[in-house]
Amino acid sequence: MSVSHIRYRRLGYLALNVSDLERSRAFYTDVVGLTDDGAGSADRVYLRCSDKHHDLLLVRGDVPGVKRAAWQMESRDALESARAHFTEIGLALRPVDAAECRDLGIEEAFRIGEPTTGVVFEFYATMAELAPFVPTHTDIQRLGHIVLSSTDRPATEAFLREHMNFRVSDRVENIVSFMRCFPNPLHHSLGVGGGTRIGLNHINFMVSNIDDIGRAYHRVKANGVKIVYGPGRHPPSDSIFLYFLDPDGMTVEYSFGMEEFPEVGAREARLLPAKLESLDSWAAVPDPEFGKHGELERLPAESAA
Repeated sequence: MSVSHIRYRRLGYLALNVSDLERSRAFYTDVVGLTDDGAGSADRVYLRCSDKHHDLLLVRGDVPGVKRAAWQMESRDALESARAHFTEIGLALRPVDAAECRDLGIEEAFRIGEPTTGVVFEFYATMAELAPFVPTHTDIQRLGHIVLSSTDRPATEAFLREHMNFRVSDRVENIVSFMRCFPNPLHHSLGVGGGTRIGLNHINFMVSNIDDIGRAYHRVKANGVKIVYGPGRHPPSDSIFLYFLDPDGMTVEYSFGMEEFPEVGAREARLLPAKLESLDSWAAVPDPEFGKHGELERLPAESAA
């Protein structure tokens, strides 16, 4: 079956497991600048930087990391195309029950375990809308992307291309693949980095102007938050960036600006050489803690019949 009908609107939301829910809620509201509408519970907090029900879900957990990454499909037909293709290739689909869908503000959804890393991907078509997001100290545009670390980067990239209809925008040789959830125009919604571990590299929020990067640099330092990379400029996407650590040591990025691709007639992916200058034209050097913390939660094993 062709995957051409598996079409995406955006990276819908990210769910993170955190060790101290209140500490992380304070960090993502006070330092990062997301909004808490108070719709959570004792075990979960919904935060947003858009008019959607949420963009980030924090869940109390013993092992900090990525609980799942959720993709909003272009339409219900696109959702059904994804369901049919994953079924055809033998993946186990886990439907999200009606009660959880209501809590998440979404309609019908299902989840899979990506076979090369085990990361949980969720797929849905619609999410409830709330009042417009009102920025506090930072004019966040959107949840931008997530980058994962894989011990077999080529295999992970291949699954995303061949079975999820993602497109490669650029690669840094033997280091990272930048991929977009087609036909979303942003240079990348998902990155796949290589290395010796499977886990989270970082999550990203895109901001509206370069001053947000400068203010963030001083704000995170004033709050005792560790900066682990930048400020700098990524040559592949032309984004200006700043990376810092959340309370569990997970890496968070602010970025300003990003190349966008047309649906038809997009340029070919480039292969950049494996050197630091391919990642930052301003010659910043990442801290050893950059991208090193955050596990991937797997789907639980299915019960025997």
